[in-house]
Amino acid sequence: MSIERWKDHLSGTFLVAAREVREQFRDWRIIFPIVVLTLFFPVLMNYTANRLVNFVQQYDAPIIGERLIPFLLMVVGFFPMSISLVIALESFVGEKERMTIEPLLCTPLSDTQLYFGKLLASLTPPLLASYLGTTVYLIGVTYRVGWRADPIFLIQIFVLATMQALVMVSGSVVISSQTTSVRAANLLASFIIIPMALLLQGVSALMFWGRYTALWWVALGLLIVAGLLIRSGLAQFRREELLEREMDTLNLRWIGQTFWRFFKGEGRSLWGWWRSEVLHSGRKALLPSVLTIFVLLLGGYVGASQAKVFVLPAEYIQENWNSGEIARRLGTLQLLPTYTVGLVWFQNLRAIFLASLGGFFTFGVLGMLVLLLPFALIGYFMASLAQVGISPGVFLGAFIIPHAILEVPAILLAGGAILRLGASFATPARGQTVGEAWLRALSDWAKVMLGLVMPLLLGAALVEMLITPRLAFWLMSR
Repeated sequence: MSIERWKDHLSGTFLVAAREVREQFRDWRIIFPIVVLTLFFPVLMNYTANRLVNFVQQYDAPIIGERLIPFLLMVVGFFPMSISLVIALESFVGEKERMTIEPLLCTPLSDTQLYFGKLLASLTPPLLASYLGTTVYLIGVTYRVGWRADPIFLIQIFVLATMQALVMVSGSVVISSQTTSVRAANLLASFIIIPMALLLQGVSALMFWGRYTALWWVALGLLIVAGLLIRSGLAQFRREELLEREMDTLNLRWIGQTFWRFFKGEGRSLWGWWRSEVLHSGRKALLPSVLTIFVLLLGGYVGASQAKVFVLPAEYIQENWNSGEIARRLGTLQLLPTYTVGLVWFQNLRAIFLASLGGFFTFGVLGMLVLLLPFALIGYFMASLAQVGISPGVFLGAFIIPHAILEVPAILLAGGAILRLGASFATPARGQTVGEAWLRALSDWAKVMLGLVMPLLLGAALVEMLITPRLAFWLMSR
């Protein structure tokens, strides 16, 4: 795209955004609650911080107050976004209900210009309110408590607030462009508010532990999710569909028939279905499986790096490793006496389906986080053993590699299928409706899980319970 075309594209986007912002700031019923609540909440948090600091100082526990003040700063920045979310939720569907969307859609502006203009206009009030509330809180806590934030931490807070607003607004605009009423959009907003509230709790734990450097990774993750949401909104936005869509009905019969048609495919027998459909879906999952490899290696690296932070006592490791008790239990298959092949298989399947469920709502991001957790634990134990002079290769060869020969390919295929399922929302549906494109991706996921992942995990469970303990006993008793 040439520079002139870029200028024309941006001018159209800013034209839509300026129109929307003027409309928002012209309506006092929108601005008044945002401004009043934005200014009142920091005052309330200042009062809370002051009372808490005075209270904990009576018991010589100032660290509690010191860690709570940054947390309240983050909450103050998050609060205006939640109350301003209604602007983004009604960006498209609200104008449709007010019957003001037709003139805008009849303009020569492209779908991309319309979408980005609405997105930019919906992002402006939450960000301004968040920055205003954070500034008021900082001024108040500086004068009342005497607390001054590190400049790097302030940058982290503002970056984190910006990323949170971008995720919430971009998700809300997607909802607004795909729903048929403001009521439905407000109900679907729970899928944005609840995950962000859970994220807020997770970030608060990092702050109370003093792990402020981890906030950069949280901001990076939010940026990735925001990019996927924006991509998804652009891929599914069609102005003609916005005008034609009157009411979305839940047709379970059509859903079931369409899914079965995609799932069955051209297979005429079980073997023919596996050869033509399952292997084809597996090949489509190979490319995203490469990304899964990097994610799993990253999990192992992160786990190994934590071995220096959460150090296991060397005496405890050497005593248990050299005592022979582990080897004796392995030799008699009594290390985990309550485990069975079926239970191991069920637990692995449960983890895969949990990752799939999380990936469904987060474009595959949360699914990858679930899959990397076991590799983070493996990396942690290998690094812990290396710190006391025990070869990590023995641990890896005795306890991991035998069943990992089958389990790792299953995890890679599952990760690739999860990423494809999550990416189906961000991929334009050529010649298909959004529902048909998603059902096709769901059928590919189901074929990979049923035809490849489940058999591989069953084989891995058999090896883990019947071969791995005996091989570990042989290696440890040498």
